[in-house]
Amino acid sequence: MRNVTLIGKPGCHLCDAARDTIVRVCSETGATWEEKDINQDEELYRKYWEQIPVVLVDGAQHDFWRVDPERLRRALGA
Repeated sequence: MRNVTLIGKPGCHLCDAARDTIVRVCSETGATWEEKDINQDEELYRKYWEQIPVVLVDGAQHDFWRVDPERLRRALGA
């Protein structure tokens, strides 16, 4: 099963839009997803602060700032 991770922060409008896309695509494809708050993890903060929201697919960086639903579907094998 494929897994999508959204790395973002509360109050981020781009993160909200990314979450909406991820929820929709994961429900269509059967992939699981999780969300991580960049403010709660020093390593994620150092690595991704200037790119949030960041989307990982199976642990590998897939997108940042904006999530293209078609590109995410393809990455998930749909």
